[in-house]
Amino acid sequence: MAGILIVDDDASINDMISEALADEGYTVHKAYSGTEALMLLEQISPDLILLDLMLPGLAGEELLPRLKDIPVIVVSAKADINDKVGLLLGGAADYITKPFNIQELLARVSVQLRKNTPAPDKKLLSYQEITLSLDTHTVSVSGHEIRLTRTEFAILKLLMMNPGQVVAKLTILDKISMDTPDCTEDSLKIHIHNLRKKLKAAAGKEYISAVWGIGFMLS
Repeated sequence: MAGILIVDDDASINDMISEALADEGYTVHKAYSGTEALMLLEQISPDLILLDLMLPGLAGEELLPRLKDIPVIVVSAKADINDKVGLLLGGAADYITKPFNIQELLARVSVQLRKNTPAPDKKLLSYQEITLSLDTHTVSVSGHEIRLTRTEFAILKLLMMNPGQVVAKLTILDKISMDTPDCTEDSLKIHIHNLRKKLKAAAGKEYISAVWGIGFMLS
């Protein structure tokens, strides 16, 4: 069963969430500060982290950028929309405000774990007329192969793995950094412009929409 790390300095909340998750069959780890969480992450590799913001020592906002390749649900009493937007754009997978309903929290946990469960045998990604091969690194539209640069391929793959969802610009840069470390926020616009142009030329319609101030999505 999936392992979940709870980072919250309120022992009663930490215990309540821990008990609810354990009842669902999850393996639970607990930390009561950001510093303790970092030390614990040197020993364990959880599938999901529930992160409070107002922590002693290393605050949640400071800890979040260090949590790579692990989905994070922020669980905080901070209800300001700017706090939520900033954290979601900064890498959080979800945000739930205290006080919360435990059933809603469990549902959000289940959704994130389902979204991040890999499909090891899936070698092809498909979206409408687009087919992307993870084996051959090729892309075809309506059966006709189109030539993409390495960066364009990485961007399209990420968008096709999150169909119908807005992917923030900073998230795109972070996720494709291993494949294309030279891509910057300024050059990202150019790569996406070229990718949209190639897809439209092949199919006669737009596939990628820009969501102003946030990022891009397949639509």
